[in-house]
Amino acid sequence: EVQLVQSGGGLVQPGGSLRLSCVGSGFNFDDYAMGWFRQAPGKAREGIACLGTGGTTADYRDSVKGRFTLDYDRYTSTVDLQMDNLEPEDTATYSCAAIKAIVSSWFICRNASAMHFWGEGSPVTVGS
Repeated sequence: EVQLVQSGGGLVQPGGSLRLSCVGSGFNFDDYAMGWFRQAPGKAREGIACLGTGGTTADYRDSVKGRFTLDYDRYTSTVDLQMDNLEPEDTATYSCAAIKAIVSSWFICRNASAMHFWGEGSPVTVGS
């Protein structure tokens, strides 16, 4: 059984940092593509940081480039999202997801509906 277990998130002041972790089990990392998505209240879900199958490529949404960084470990099927210089506009529920397919990071970030498995979601609030 494939599972994605998330940790991290919470409340942080503008300019602060948070790290989200997504630990996968029940699958071979090299056969899957994974990504981080977020959904703010009243807005559509968006892909923000994604890895192509087996971690071969990485893609970031323009609004987070230079501030968010993916860090993965294929042996533990862990994909972490380091978020620095957070802004109030980053407030959302963040979820990791995985798909068993040979796809690029570009595809993952733009096709949330195609993902097979989802973590439980981690609320992130950026404010004072």
